[in-house]
Amino acid sequence: MVTFKNYDTGGFYDELIDENGHPRPGAQLLVDKIESLPEGDLTMRQKAAESLLLKMGITFNVYGREEGTEKIWPFDIIPRIVSRGDWQQIENGLKQRIFALNAFIGDIYNDKKILKDKIIPEELILTCRAYRKECEGFTPPRGVWCHVVGTDLVRDADGRFYVLEDNLRCPSGVSYVLENRQLLKRTFPQVFEASRVKPVDDYSARLLEMLQYMAPDHVRSPVIGVLTPGIYNSAYFEHSFLSQQIGVDLVEGRDLVVSDGFVHMLTTKGLKRVDVLYRRIDDDFIDPEVFRPDSMLGVKGLMDVYRRGRIAMANAPGTGIADDKVIYAYLPKIIKYYTGEAPILNNVPTYICQDEKDRAHVLANLDKLVVKAANESGGYGMLIGPHASKEEREAFAKKIAAEPRNYMAQPTISLSRVPTVVGDRIEGRHVDLRPFVLYGKEIYVQSGGLTRVALPKGSLVVNSSQGGGSKDTWVV
Repeated sequence: MVTFKNYDTGGFYDELIDENGHPRPGAQLLVDKIESLPEGDLTMRQKAAESLLLKMGITFNVYGREEGTEKIWPFDIIPRIVSRGDWQQIENGLKQRIFALNAFIGDIYNDKKILKDKIIPEELILTCRAYRKECEGFTPPRGVWCHVVGTDLVRDADGRFYVLEDNLRCPSGVSYVLENRQLLKRTFPQVFEASRVKPVDDYSARLLEMLQYMAPDHVRSPVIGVLTPGIYNSAYFEHSFLSQQIGVDLVEGRDLVVSDGFVHMLTTKGLKRVDVLYRRIDDDFIDPEVFRPDSMLGVKGLMDVYRRGRIAMANAPGTGIADDKVIYAYLPKIIKYYTGEAPILNNVPTYICQDEKDRAHVLANLDKLVVKAANESGGYGMLIGPHASKEEREAFAKKIAAEPRNYMAQPTISLSRVPTVVGDRIEGRHVDLRPFVLYGKEIYVQSGGLTRVALPKGSLVVNSSQGGGSKDTWVV
């Protein structure tokens, strides 16, 4: 029989068990259920969930691994529980943050007031790899740039949530939120029902509603497509899943053509005009006539049709400027500038390596800091100082010195933990939280989000590409 009596929180903030060994608010029913299970039953349920994942084909792709490209999504059956009070703060904070980010992107590509008022150094914007001069002077339909956002939150040892980073280009993971929920309903049905968990399955309807809302003015019944790079992309399962969920076509660049000033889909019945694209490819590959000429993933002439207002895209090209991990450091000032309010959710303290004073501090404290490349994701381009060797830190110091604009650093956060099934026992594993936000007629925050878990013992890296998995997130 599994018991939490000897469960070790390891001195970290635990999402289910407090420092006195008692269940946190909302977790009592789940803890009681797990402790009541017969010997070996929890492990059996974990294996049953993994078997179901295999049958359902819930996968993600990994690049550069000998064992192949496709892997079953790693999943742990013990959910993460978020109290109503904590969730209210998260929801309010995300709505404030996404509103400010959207205003910032629109300003940067048009009036540039925030640069004229010297809130952000202009050089940081103009040297950002994700800044698109092609978007200058343009406003997307309804004035919305960042339609889909996945913001990564962490809870530190003080019990407070902090924003680790914002993902505005092609944020992924929401399909796993929806599938995780279905698995947990089967695993702990009575506890789920009794805990009054907020639903997550309205996301698909909200996504479709948002995509329809952003269609060009002259269109009454918009034709929508999900634009994917293809089956070898790491998030292809999600692209396919979401297109099925909202009832629209999944298309690749080779399925689309520009004709008579509009974008059309090639079908067996001829050309079919497309009004909205939920794009899951990066800016660089959208249109080979505008961005990378060697792109085989995009559509020639797509940007011209877009700028003429004859098609809408989510997210809008150019949103990567707010995805930059160096620009992230200025989010408190950005929020204050566009809302007049202090941030509801705080950033993790950040050092910008382009700043001479910050850079000196970072280079002198590499053994204590986490250093990230400005435009990398998925756990790549990162140094976790306390876990790195002397040789790795020295190599990274050279990278910072050679290209300081491309790096920022943060103190190592004591990521909160959640009990996780490890063989026939339960151990704490570190987690973060990625709620998903849709910006259409209004800003909608999906209840819960993707709890990513660092499965290797002691690891702080939650990315699936680096060995991480996920849990269902219960907002009770």
